[in-house]
Amino acid sequence: MIKKLLNLKKMQTDQKILERVKLQNRIEELEAEIMLTRNQVLTTTVNKYGAISDFAILQMHKNTMNAHIGKLTVIKNRLVQKVDKANDEIKELLKEGEQFGYLVQEQKKIELKELLKREEEATTEYMQSKYFAS
Repeated sequence: MIKKLLNLKKMQTDQKILERVKLQNRIEELEAEIMLTRNQVLTTTVNKYGAISDFAILQMHKNTMNAHIGKLTVIKNRLVQKVDKANDEIKELLKEGEQFGYLVQEQKKIELKELLKREEEATTEYMQSKYFAS
């Protein structure tokens, strides 16, 4: 039973690690998109002799891209919080797994002691039967 619990904790830990990796990959994707959008904001221009309306449209475009960056940053921050939460859950699962691992080791020690005790009793009985047979 304890071995099953240990295996369950290992499986849960592996699942959390995979979840964390997926979140980290998504964060990296968002960071790349944020960087590209910032680069576009900095490099977007209009013709040198364009109309005043071109500058107004350019400013609206930059404002839209800045708003997009803000949305991506909010999403990224939420994902970072989820990664932190996943890290905490992984730590807890590892602690529980270690506890079950310790219990499994203790159970093995007890079984070994019982086996040695039974072998000693069998050996003692054999020696006594040999002694009485002589």
